[in-house]
Amino acid sequence: MERGDPAHVAINAHLLSFSDSYRGAGIHRYIRALLEYLPQVSDHRYTAYLGDPRAKGVTWTGINARLAPFSTMSPLARAVWEQVFQPIHLVRDAVDLVHGPAYALPLLCPTQSVVTIHDLSFLLYPAAFNRGNRLYLKLMTRMATQRADGVIVVSEHTRQDVMRLLNVPASHIHVVPNGIDPHFRPLPADKVRVFRAQRRLPERFILCISTIEPRKNLTTLIRAYATLGDIEHKLVIGGGRGWKYENVFALVEELNLADRVWFPGFVQHDELPYWYNAADLFVYPSIYEGFGLPPLEAMACGTPVITSNTSSLPEVVGMAGLMVHPTDIQALADAISRVLTDKALATSMAVQGLARAEGFSWKATAARTAAVYDALLATRVPKGATHVIPR
Repeated sequence: MERGDPAHVAINAHLLSFSDSYRGAGIHRYIRALLEYLPQVSDHRYTAYLGDPRAKGVTWTGINARLAPFSTMSPLARAVWEQVFQPIHLVRDAVDLVHGPAYALPLLCPTQSVVTIHDLSFLLYPAAFNRGNRLYLKLMTRMATQRADGVIVVSEHTRQDVMRLLNVPASHIHVVPNGIDPHFRPLPADKVRVFRAQRRLPERFILCISTIEPRKNLTTLIRAYATLGDIEHKLVIGGGRGWKYENVFALVEELNLADRVWFPGFVQHDELPYWYNAADLFVYPSIYEGFGLPPLEAMACGTPVITSNTSSLPEVVGMAGLMVHPTDIQALADAISRVLTDKALATSMAVQGLARAEGFSWKATAARTAAVYDALLATRVPKGATHVIPR
């Protein structure tokens, strides 16, 4: 194979989940977008390794989907496949480059490799994670970033974290922001009205879409909402239960808000635009994000956004939303009150949000990812020669 010719690129898609749970959120969306758009923006031959048995029969144009003979939905099974079976497949399938889209690569990797780091929350906020999950992520991420030919990060903030916490040189890191699906857009009022009736959504409500886990800071949102008193807006927190979520539900009971705060559970991706369109305001008080897709999706639907002024969220929201410190309950309550009572402000935020969201697309994400592949593949050493990872 000559340099510049189409290469064989494999993507470890074992975190692609078809379950109605938090596993079908952020990283799942990232992997799915790569599988959909990479064949549209590059001429490489793509193979996707899958581990969810429910993926049987699922196809993507231009992708050779390979389903593992056993389920890898459990962390242990997935780790075994990644470290034992994946290297064998890479050799047998004559892969030129493998992409680990979520933190991990095989330790004995026979090909060039790229790993994506979405955030380092498990290093910065270890108490928010279960011990086993935290230790695995810490170990695999450190080893993957040291062994990979290239490291992709989803924001400039994450790039800084990876340089500072993992000692990866800046020249080795590529910032490729996440994108947004085109069906996130303002919808006709009559369709939103029908959906509201079908799902029995409140007539007026504040929305938060988030996995229910400590880092998402939902207790601050609930306390801020409680200070607003008996307003007409309900609070709707949509998302699957992640880990350490019990105190969120306990707080709602403690504050006697059970009839005003609704947890509808995991929201299907195809329905999300309707939820955003139906809401008067979207609030995302996360303590730390590597990117932060929900605020971007809400803005693309024309919904005003309030979020935190920390980590990568200012990169995503820009000047289109209101930002407050994630631990300042009163500041969050004041911001919510401002948007709900100032129609001109809400309208201005909606317009600015739409303009901001236009700068993000999954197709652009795929194109920039393919450009990383191309840059690394251009350094390929001919077969029979010794491969030296550039640093």
